[in-house]
Amino acid sequence: MTDKPPAKPGADKTMTREERLAAALRENLRRRKVQSREREDATDVPVAETE
Repeated sequence: MTDKPPAKPGADKTMTREERLAAALRENLRRRKVQSREREDATDVPVAETE
């Protein structure tokens, strides 16, 4: 016999949904950091005059 309570029927689905959401949040954060760095780099580079 185990000391753990019986698992709820929908526990696996809830956990995978939470994991998917956490992964999506991490990926979104990575994308936003990259975009922020690109914008920062773009403002640091002087614009060449075309004349």
